[in-house]
Amino acid sequence: MNSTPAPVARPARPASGAWEDLVTAALLGTDRRTPPVPVGGGREAPVALLDAAAGATVRRRAGLRPAAAAPRPAPAPADPRPPLPAAAARRLGSLLADRPGTATGRRGTTPDLMELLPQWLAAANARGWAPPPQALPALLDAARGRTDLRPAVLEFAGPRALWLARLNPDWRFALRAAPGGGTALPQPGQRAETERLWQEGLFAERVALLSALRARDPEAGRALLAATWATERAEDRLMFLDSLRTGLGPDDEPFLEQALADRSRNVRATAAELLSALPRSALAARMAVRAGVCVALDRTRETPTIVVEAPHECDPGMERDGVQATAPTGRGERSWWLGQLVEAAPLGTWSGRLGGRTPREIVALPVADDWQGELHAAWCRAAVRQRDGGWARALLGEPSAPEAGGPGAVSLAERAKLLGTLRPAERAEWVAGFIAAHGLSEAFQLLGVCAVPWAAPLGRAVVDALNIARDAGSYPWSFSGVMGLAERCLDPAEAGRLDGLLAVPDEPEDASPGAGGYWAEAFQRLMTTLRLRAAMMRELEAP
Repeated sequence: MNSTPAPVARPARPASGAWEDLVTAALLGTDRRTPPVPVGGGREAPVALLDAAAGATVRRRAGLRPAAAAPRPAPAPADPRPPLPAAAARRLGSLLADRPGTATGRRGTTPDLMELLPQWLAAANARGWAPPPQALPALLDAARGRTDLRPAVLEFAGPRALWLARLNPDWRFALRAAPGGGTALPQPGQRAETERLWQEGLFAERVALLSALRARDPEAGRALLAATWATERAEDRLMFLDSLRTGLGPDDEPFLEQALADRSRNVRATAAELLSALPRSALAARMAVRAGVCVALDRTRETPTIVVEAPHECDPGMERDGVQATAPTGRGERSWWLGQLVEAAPLGTWSGRLGGRTPREIVALPVADDWQGELHAAWCRAAVRQRDGGWARALLGEPSAPEAGGPGAVSLAERAKLLGTLRPAERAEWVAGFIAAHGLSEAFQLLGVCAVPWAAPLGRAVVDALNIARDAGSYPWSFSGVMGLAERCLDPAEAGRLDGLLAVPDEPEDASPGAGGYWAEAFQRLMTTLRLRAAMMRELEAP
């Protein structure tokens, strides 16, 4: 005999019972909770419950209680730029409708349109076009999915994109990415408004204000920061101090010297880095003295040789000037301190210290006791920090040299940074020589620092190297990264040189299976993409 007590009956509620009661009865079951609806007429309790739930669902979806009308949003601001030409507007629609390609090594001859969107946006922004209003949602969606697109998209989309972003939470990133969160900054001469925003604005607004001031009046920006420096939080001081990179000059030195005594280690380190970028600053002079004590020229040997005596301690003065006392794991303390001193010392001091030699002659000198790698690596970092092209050329060496570079360029990453200090034409010429001497296997990172479109010598070097790899039957998928880069960066004028590469080549016996077909498809896709890029640029010209 079942001893479970029968459920207690509850008074039936009308069919318009509360939604919560319907949900509770459904969760517990009609044998444990009487449905809050009339049951009878041949209907069982579960059926009555489902009928009531269906009716309540319709009411919940369709019902609307009268309420006061919400105020209409302010109209979108006008965009004073000329409208995009019709052909370019259609092209933008096709680029936005495409989806990112699949994994590296994709097959087929169809261009990857989404990878061409950044180049299209850059060209449209350079020409000052305004987007069609109907394209703004797709532009914001594209920027939402790809953070690398956001600066170009927001510049192209203009003020109306920020207006839309305030109405859709999915696009709030546009407000965060815009200077000051989309807030209009005071114009030059509006001193009261500037002071009020600096004193009362949100953090993002204050950073944007300081950056804008530094761009047009570095002294005014520094004075604004100095007025509240003592009351700012440490993390805010770090961000504000980083804004001084814009317009950095000798007049900033007194303020930065004071920041060397800041209670925040990160603030002190940033101040020291900025001061070391000023070759005539007092900190740079102090570092030059310290580094000079450690590095000298021994003329008593048969061949003049650089000798190194690394610091034996990191004294408080060195720490105040930004030298980090604690070395990373696996790094010797003395070499760690030496590298920081040499990196921060003005490169112009080494010629006098080492017998009046040029940077190229200094780099060619032998270094005693295995200190060459450490010393040259520090000079590499100094050349990048101080934007010194002469030292960068000396450390890079000839592109055709053994080991593909000078003794100081110990890694491709450092070579890429050194190349960044050179003029675009010189940079392209060096990388072209590197490819001609060493092929494409290590050139991908170097190609990434070259201006787009690639200069003619660089473009020819890339195509020739790809052709050599194709004829040799090389494993084709290992060149897919360079091929994709060529699609975006090769000058469209080079398309005519690809005609002879479109046929499927005869595969050597030791070639990878299917390599010939892959190479033919890849070159066909490259040619198609180059012609498409040429058409894109023509469409963006004024009618």
